Amino acid sequence: MGQHESVATSLASAVREEIGASLARVDAELARRYPGDPGSRQPVHTVYVPGDVFAAGTVRSWGDQALAALDEHAPDAASLAAVLDLSGDLAGPVYARVRAKLEREPVEDLRIDFEDGYGPRPDAEEDAAAARAARLVADAYADGTAPPYMGIRMKCMEAAVRDRGIRTLDVFLTGLMEAGGLPGGLVLTLPKVTYAEQVTAMARLCAEFEKARGLEPGRIGFEIQIETTQSILGPDGRATVARMIDAAGGRATGLHYGTFDYSASCGVSAAYQSMDHPAADHAKAVMQVAAAGTGVRLSDGSTNVLPVGPTSQVHDAWRLHHRLVRRSLARAYYQGWDMHPGHLPTRYAAVYAFYREGLEQAAARLAAYVGRAGGDVMDEPATAKALSGYLLRGIDCGAVDGDEVTGLTGLHRADLDRLAGRPVTP
Repeated sequence: MGQHESVATSLASAVREEIGASLARVDAELARRYPGDPGSRQPVHTVYVPGDVFAAGTVRSWGDQALAALDEHAPDAASLAAVLDLSGDLAGPVYARVRAKLEREPVEDLRIDFEDGYGPRPDAEEDAAAARAARLVADAYADGTAPPYMGIRMKCMEAAVRDRGIRTLDVFLTGLMEAGGLPGGLVLTLPKVTYAEQVTAMARLCAEFEKARGLEPGRIGFEIQIETTQSILGPDGRATVARMIDAAGGRATGLHYGTFDYSASCGVSAAYQSMDHPAADHAKAVMQVAAAGTGVRLSDGSTNVLPVGPTSQVHDAWRLHHRLVRRSLARAYYQGWDMHPGHLPTRYAAVYAFYREGLEQAAARLAAYVGRAGGDVMDEPATAKALSGYLLRGIDCGAVDGDEVTGLTGLHRADLDRLAGRPVTP
């Protein structure tokens, strides 16, 4: 007891040292390219609002409209459960949490759109709209009405609109700086990327702005919108999206799938353009593999079927949206786009049901793993990482409470962060 048995070896220590030295460059490259999950909260959706429509009360208005839709078309838990086929034990908790979310934080991520949703305008008009957007965003963060994440989608880097996009970005960021600085939840979106060089150009713009305003290098990141075939497969037959992540030089924060532009570029007829089309699944599978381990988050796209009109028509649209969101969650796309206030009830219903229905099983498996208590599933560290990540996402979006998870697992937030391979939350 207490003594270690001597074992025989054949390799000299110099061999280990030489191998370590030979792999030092690879070790550094792995650490740089695949840093893992950044540990921050990922929003469950992004809401797009045209630059000329966005106003100080937009977020609250979306929440109020979503609540009004519930009141009119699903005024209680049983009626919503009947529309979405929610189980009886989930109906009450999910409905209550959806309503509370719409009252407290109806939008998690908002993008003020200066691209397709805004269109071409006279330069003076877009200048004024970009400056106005900066003032409204700064005011929202100052008075506490901002969603957790907020920013703009500029025009792309294609020649016809490049200068306009760069100017809008400059006006917006400069306006934020003049109003007190860049908010922590700032998000920028670069659309219609076709070549990695366009991402390199965006990264340079960010670096030049940081230099001009005395910001810390690397402060500004951006999302890459994947909505062209060239962003998935290049003219040389090689996958392109991984090269785009690399071209961002560590500034890429997300890959957002653009349902309708990508489908159209593949020649899919308008009636069949959808998040669940095989062309969409292929593109998103490539995005998923390219982003794995890099810390770059994925977002699915949207449906253009709006829940408006008579109750039967709203219910049909809700069922479709709910099914698509559930499908995305099962495929590990934990974020998507919502294009209308009426999408918010089914976004949160789908997300909350997804995390609540698996809460007890995930918690039991994780507790057994930590306690080495066995059970009917033999989990490995990678599975424990996934289980803790699942519980953390549920906590972050409001589907479950931290105390619930602690009561079921005996683990606190810091424990879950460690198991998930995330930086530990203070």
